[in-house]
Amino acid sequence: MSDLLNAFTVDVEDYFHVSAFETVVRREEWDRYEMRVAANTRRLLELLDRHGVAATFFVLGWVARKCPELVREIHGCGHEIGCHGYWHRLIYEQSPEEFRSDLRQARDLLADTVGEPITVFRAPSFSITKRSLWALDILAEEGFWADSSVFPTRHDRYGIPQADPQIHRIATPSGPIWELPPAVARLGPLKLPTSGGGYFRLYPVGLTLRLLSKINRKYGRPFVFYVHPWEVDPDQPRIATPSRLSRARHYLNLATTEKKLERLLGSFRFGPVREVVRQVCPTAGIEAAPGPVQIGT
Repeated sequence: MSDLLNAFTVDVEDYFHVSAFETVVRREEWDRYEMRVAANTRRLLELLDRHGVAATFFVLGWVARKCPELVREIHGCGHEIGCHGYWHRLIYEQSPEEFRSDLRQARDLLADTVGEPITVFRAPSFSITKRSLWALDILAEEGFWADSSVFPTRHDRYGIPQADPQIHRIATPSGPIWELPPAVARLGPLKLPTSGGGYFRLYPVGLTLRLLSKINRKYGRPFVFYVHPWEVDPDQPRIATPSRLSRARHYLNLATTEKKLERLLGSFRFGPVREVVRQVCPTAGIEAAPGPVQIGT
């Protein structure tokens, strides 16, 4: 095990919120679907507690409005609360004004719920791309000091393949912001996303551990990992979508996710975004973020 502290992150959204289903699940119909996010998030909380890991939970504003007690429970267990927007809209499909409004709605709700500022952000579906880099300026202007939305890979919905894969600081007209890219690793000539989600469910767990270990040991840098609560829920209701690709991505290997997470959490050191950035730069975000976390209830 490397001594480096890596970022474990959770995107707190339900199975019907995902971008792949938004053409068949309208936002005004979300209330009609069975909510499973609270029970699945608590499964992840129990898993993290068993391993003594504190994480960052990027909470969707809609979920926070429906389940404020869940957000307080996450926070009370010692985890960092981040913002995942309110309506799970892709950033590049919004105007800057629409993005700012959605951001403020979610941020203010989360801050009121846990009683402290919300200063870290992840865009729905990593949708800060070349088309929406302007969002980083808005984030800095709105008081965010860290973001984890720029995926250094190629994908049909997100990604900037040439983006810096390391944790780094980006200058914006409104001030600097730290960027924590989801992990990618090289395997021969290939640059593979190894940061979680569908990639984690697709790859054999041994390959994932090997690639992540390479980031820590060969390149000497921490990595960012992510998971969604619905990924530990193989019994979730099925969404009738005509897209075979969307079905494959969403439902692949859900039954094995939790077992794989056990292996992952036993193989690396993990912490929340604020502590991982402070490992890179000890003075980063000290005024905006609270002190070291304590895991457990």
